[in-house]
Amino acid sequence: MHKLSREVRFSINPFLPEDSAGFNSFASKPAGEGLAVFLSLRVELTGELEPDTGFVVNVSDIDRKVREFAVPIFAERLRSSYRAGRGIGFAELAGLLSSAWGRLGNKFGSAAVSKLSLKLNPFRRLAVDSERCDMVYFTEKFEFAATHKLWNERLSEQENFERFGKCANPTGHGHNYVAEVTIKAPVGERDLRIADFERAVSEELIEVVDHKNLNADIAEFRETNPTVENISVFAWNKLVGKFGKSVLHCVTVWETDKTCCTYYG
Repeated sequence: MHKLSREVRFSINPFLPEDSAGFNSFASKPAGEGLAVFLSLRVELTGELEPDTGFVVNVSDIDRKVREFAVPIFAERLRSSYRAGRGIGFAELAGLLSSAWGRLGNKFGSAAVSKLSLKLNPFRRLAVDSERCDMVYFTEKFEFAATHKLWNERLSEQENFERFGKCANPTGHGHNYVAEVTIKAPVGERDLRIADFERAVSEELIEVVDHKNLNADIAEFRETNPTVENISVFAWNKLVGKFGKSVLHCVTVWETDKTCCTYYG
Protein backbone atom coordinates (compact mmCIF):
# COMPACT_ATOMS: atom_id res chain seq x y z
CA MET A 1 0.00 0.00 0.00
CA HIS A 2 1.29 3.44 -0.97
CA LYS A 3 0.35 6.97 0.14
CA LEU A 4 0.68 9.65 -2.51
CA SER A 5 0.37 13.36 -1.70
CA ARG A 6 -0.21 16.19 -4.14
CA GLU A 7 -0.44 19.91 -3.35
CA VAL A 8 -2.78 21.96 -5.54
CA ARG A 9 -2.32 25.73 -5.25
CA PHE A 10 -4.97 28.23 -6.28
CA SER A 11 -5.89 31.90 -5.84
CA ILE A 12 -9.33 33.49 -5.79
CA ASN A 13 -10.17 37.19 -6.11
CA PRO A 14 -13.52 37.33 -4.28
CA PHE A 15 -14.51 40.60 -5.96
CA LEU A 16 -14.41 39.19 -9.48
CA PRO A 17 -17.03 36.85 -10.98
CA GLU A 18 -14.27 34.41 -11.94
CA ASP A 19 -10.50 34.09 -12.15
CA SER A 20 -8.40 33.25 -15.18
CA ALA A 21 -7.27 29.65 -15.25
CA GLY A 22 -3.63 30.72 -15.49
CA PHE A 23 -0.67 28.75 -16.79
CA ASN A 24 1.63 28.33 -13.76
CA SER A 25 0.41 25.66 -11.36
CA PHE A 26 3.63 25.97 -9.35
CA ALA A 27 2.48 29.42 -8.18
CA SER A 28 -1.30 29.24 -8.41
CA LYS A 29 -3.95 27.88 -10.75
CA PRO A 30 -6.57 29.43 -10.96
CA ALA A 31 -4.23 32.37 -11.04
CA GLY A 32 -6.25 35.00 -9.21
CA GLU A 33 -6.09 38.63 -10.27
CA GLY A 34 -4.64 41.49 -8.26
CA LEU A 35 -4.84 41.04 -4.51
CA ALA A 36 -6.30 37.53 -4.34
CA VAL A 37 -6.72 34.94 -1.57
CA PHE A 38 -4.09 32.21 -1.93
CA LEU A 39 -4.87 28.68 -0.72
CA SER A 40 -3.25 25.30 -1.11
CA LEU A 41 -5.07 21.98 -0.83
CA ARG A 42 -2.94 18.90 -0.17
CA VAL A 43 -4.59 15.63 -1.17
CA GLU A 44 -3.32 12.34 0.23
CA LEU A 45 -4.37 9.20 -1.64
CA THR A 46 -3.88 5.62 -0.45
CA GLY A 47 -3.76 2.73 -2.90
CA GLU A 48 -1.84 0.11 -4.79
CA LEU A 49 0.39 0.82 -7.77
CA GLU A 50 -1.08 0.46 -11.23
CA PRO A 51 1.02 -2.28 -12.84
CA ASP A 52 1.05 -0.62 -16.27
CA THR A 53 2.18 2.83 -15.11
CA GLY A 54 3.78 2.50 -11.67
CA PHE A 55 1.38 5.24 -10.44
CA VAL A 56 -1.04 5.23 -7.56
CA VAL A 57 -2.80 7.97 -9.53
CA ASN A 58 -1.37 10.19 -12.25
CA VAL A 59 -0.73 13.52 -10.51
CA SER A 60 -2.10 15.36 -13.55
CA ASP A 61 -5.43 13.65 -12.88
CA ILE A 62 -5.27 14.76 -9.25
CA ASP A 63 -4.67 18.37 -10.32
CA ARG A 64 -7.50 18.28 -12.84
CA LYS A 65 -10.08 16.74 -10.52
CA VAL A 66 -9.20 18.95 -7.56
CA ARG A 67 -9.62 22.03 -9.75
CA GLU A 68 -12.84 20.70 -11.23
CA PHE A 69 -14.56 19.44 -8.09
CA ALA A 70 -12.92 20.99 -5.00
CA VAL A 71 -11.64 24.46 -5.92
CA PRO A 72 -15.13 25.72 -6.90
CA ILE A 73 -16.39 24.90 -3.39
CA PHE A 74 -13.88 27.32 -1.86
CA ALA A 75 -14.25 29.91 -4.65
CA GLU A 76 -18.02 30.06 -4.37
CA ARG A 77 -17.96 30.40 -0.59
CA LEU A 78 -15.24 33.06 -0.68
CA ARG A 79 -17.19 35.13 -3.18
CA SER A 80 -20.56 34.82 -1.44
CA SER A 81 -19.08 35.58 1.98
CA TYR A 82 -17.04 38.58 0.84
CA ARG A 83 -19.99 40.11 -0.99
CA ALA A 84 -22.18 39.63 2.06
CA GLY A 85 -19.50 41.20 4.28
CA ARG A 86 -19.30 37.98 6.28
CA GLY A 87 -16.22 36.18 7.56
CA ILE A 88 -15.46 32.48 7.21
CA GLY A 89 -14.81 30.90 10.58
CA PHE A 90 -13.13 27.72 11.75
CA ALA A 91 -16.29 25.59 11.67
CA GLU A 92 -17.22 26.78 8.21
CA LEU A 93 -13.74 26.03 6.88
CA ALA A 94 -14.00 22.53 8.32
CA GLY A 95 -17.34 22.16 6.55
CA LEU A 96 -15.78 23.24 3.26
CA LEU A 97 -13.05 20.63 3.67
CA SER A 98 -15.66 17.97 4.37
CA SER A 99 -17.61 19.06 1.27
CA ALA A 100 -14.44 18.83 -0.82
CA TRP A 101 -13.85 15.33 0.56
CA GLY A 102 -17.36 14.36 -0.49
CA ARG A 103 -16.81 15.65 -4.01
CA LEU A 104 -13.40 13.99 -4.41
CA GLY A 105 -13.93 10.73 -2.53
CA ASN A 106 -14.83 8.54 -5.51
CA LYS A 107 -12.87 10.31 -8.24
CA PHE A 108 -9.59 8.34 -8.15
CA GLY A 109 -10.54 4.81 -9.06
CA SER A 110 -9.32 2.24 -6.55
CA ALA A 111 -7.24 4.85 -4.67
CA ALA A 112 -8.94 6.33 -1.62
CA VAL A 113 -8.68 9.87 -0.28
CA SER A 114 -7.06 9.45 3.14
CA LYS A 115 -6.38 13.08 4.09
CA LEU A 116 -7.20 16.61 2.93
CA SER A 117 -5.16 19.49 4.31
CA LEU A 118 -5.85 23.16 3.58
CA LYS A 119 -2.85 25.47 3.95
CA LEU A 120 -4.21 28.79 5.21
CA ASN A 121 -0.81 30.45 5.15
CA PRO A 122 2.78 29.12 5.27
CA PHE A 123 2.45 28.49 9.01
CA ARG A 124 -1.16 27.26 9.47
CA ARG A 125 -3.18 24.39 8.08
CA LEU A 126 -6.52 22.73 8.62
CA ALA A 127 -7.00 19.03 7.85
CA VAL A 128 -9.51 16.19 7.85
CA ASP A 129 -8.35 12.58 8.00
CA SER A 130 -9.96 9.28 7.03
CA GLU A 131 -9.07 7.76 10.41
CA ARG A 132 -11.36 10.25 12.19
CA CYS A 133 -13.76 11.75 9.67
CA ASP A 134 -15.69 13.43 12.48
CA MET A 135 -12.67 15.48 13.58
CA VAL A 136 -10.84 18.45 12.11
CA TYR A 137 -7.15 19.13 12.86
CA PHE A 138 -5.66 22.63 13.16
CA THR A 139 -1.89 23.12 13.08
CA GLU A 140 0.22 26.22 13.59
CA LYS A 141 3.98 26.77 13.75
CA PHE A 142 5.77 28.77 16.46
CA GLU A 143 9.47 29.60 16.82
CA PHE A 144 11.82 29.87 19.75
CA ALA A 145 15.59 30.11 20.18
CA ALA A 146 17.42 28.20 22.90
CA THR A 147 20.76 26.68 23.81
CA HIS A 148 21.41 23.20 25.11
CA LYS A 149 24.14 20.67 25.78
CA LEU A 150 23.79 16.91 25.46
CA TRP A 151 25.70 15.23 28.25
CA ASN A 152 25.35 12.23 30.54
CA GLU A 153 27.12 12.52 33.89
CA ARG A 154 27.24 8.73 34.20
CA LEU A 155 29.52 8.55 31.14
CA SER A 156 33.14 9.59 30.85
CA GLU A 157 34.11 12.70 28.89
CA GLN A 158 35.34 10.53 26.04
CA GLU A 159 32.12 8.51 26.01
CA ASN A 160 30.03 11.68 25.97
CA PHE A 161 31.88 13.04 22.96
CA GLU A 162 31.61 9.66 21.25
CA ARG A 163 27.84 9.57 21.87
CA PHE A 164 26.90 13.19 21.32
CA GLY A 165 29.66 14.65 19.14
CA LYS A 166 29.49 18.43 18.74
CA CYS A 167 26.31 18.50 20.82
CA ALA A 168 28.48 17.76 23.88
CA ASN A 169 30.31 21.08 23.53
CA PRO A 170 30.94 22.08 27.20
CA THR A 171 29.52 25.60 26.78
CA GLY A 172 26.52 24.41 24.78
CA HIS A 173 25.21 25.40 21.36
CA GLY A 174 22.05 27.00 20.02
CA HIS A 175 19.13 26.20 17.75
CA ASN A 176 16.31 28.16 16.18
CA TYR A 177 13.56 25.68 17.00
CA VAL A 178 10.13 25.46 15.42
CA ALA A 179 7.26 23.96 17.41
CA GLU A 180 4.35 22.71 15.32
CA VAL A 181 1.26 22.29 17.53
CA THR A 182 -1.80 20.35 16.33
CA ILE A 183 -5.17 20.32 18.08
CA LYS A 184 -8.32 18.46 17.09
CA ALA A 185 -11.99 19.26 17.51
CA PRO A 186 -15.27 17.87 16.18
CA VAL A 187 -16.21 19.07 12.71
CA GLY A 188 -18.61 21.96 13.32
CA GLU A 189 -16.90 23.13 16.52
CA ARG A 190 -17.41 26.90 16.65
CA ASP A 191 -15.64 27.83 19.88
CA LEU A 192 -12.05 27.63 18.62
CA ARG A 193 -10.46 31.05 18.35
CA ILE A 194 -6.99 31.27 16.87
CA ALA A 195 -6.01 34.10 19.24
CA ASP A 196 -6.90 31.94 22.27
CA PHE A 197 -4.95 29.00 20.83
CA GLU A 198 -1.90 31.18 20.16
CA ARG A 199 -2.05 32.75 23.63
CA ALA A 200 -2.08 29.33 25.28
CA VAL A 201 0.93 28.09 23.28
CA SER A 202 2.82 31.33 23.82
CA GLU A 203 2.22 31.54 27.58
CA GLU A 204 2.52 27.84 28.41
CA LEU A 205 5.45 26.90 26.16
CA ILE A 206 7.17 29.55 24.06
CA GLU A 207 7.72 32.10 26.84
CA VAL A 208 9.08 29.29 29.03
CA VAL A 209 11.79 28.14 26.60
CA ASP A 210 12.56 31.10 24.33
CA HIS A 211 16.09 32.48 24.69
CA LYS A 212 16.81 30.09 27.54
CA ASN A 213 19.58 27.66 28.36
CA LEU A 214 17.48 24.53 28.50
CA ASN A 215 19.88 22.61 30.75
CA ALA A 216 20.22 25.41 33.29
CA ASP A 217 16.89 27.27 33.13
CA ILE A 218 14.35 24.46 32.72
CA ALA A 219 13.98 22.21 35.76
CA GLU A 220 12.86 19.23 33.67
CA PHE A 221 16.18 19.23 31.80
CA ARG A 222 18.55 19.41 34.73
CA GLU A 223 18.57 15.62 34.90
CA THR A 224 17.17 14.81 31.44
CA ASN A 225 19.01 15.51 28.19
CA PRO A 226 17.19 18.20 26.16
CA THR A 227 17.17 16.19 22.93
CA VAL A 228 14.57 17.06 20.32
CA GLU A 229 12.73 13.90 21.42
CA ASN A 230 12.61 15.02 25.05
CA ILE A 231 11.73 18.60 24.13
CA SER A 232 8.69 17.34 22.20
CA VAL A 233 7.54 15.43 25.31
CA PHE A 234 8.15 18.53 27.45
CA ALA A 235 6.09 20.63 25.03
CA TRP A 236 3.24 18.11 25.12
CA ASN A 237 3.18 18.12 28.92
CA LYS A 238 3.09 21.91 28.98
CA LEU A 239 0.21 22.16 26.49
CA VAL A 240 -2.06 19.19 27.14
CA GLY A 241 -5.42 20.28 28.53
CA LYS A 242 -4.87 23.97 27.70
CA PHE A 243 -7.24 24.37 24.73
CA GLY A 244 -10.75 24.24 26.16
CA LYS A 245 -13.03 22.00 24.11
CA SER A 246 -10.27 21.30 21.61
CA VAL A 247 -7.86 18.43 22.33
CA LEU A 248 -4.10 18.42 21.84
CA HIS A 249 -3.34 15.89 19.08
CA CYS A 250 0.45 16.09 18.71
CA VAL A 251 3.47 18.36 19.00
CA THR A 252 6.30 18.36 16.47
CA VAL A 253 9.57 20.07 17.40
CA TRP A 254 11.99 20.91 14.60
CA GLU A 255 15.61 21.25 15.72
CA THR A 256 16.79 22.05 12.19
CA ASP A 257 14.98 21.96 8.86
CA LYS A 258 16.24 18.37 8.55
CA THR A 259 15.49 17.02 12.02
CA CYS A 260 12.24 16.86 13.95
CA CYS A 261 10.36 14.67 16.40
CA THR A 262 6.59 14.33 16.84
CA TYR A 263 5.02 13.25 20.13
CA TYR A 264 1.39 12.11 20.48
CA GLY A 265 1.21 11.75 24.25
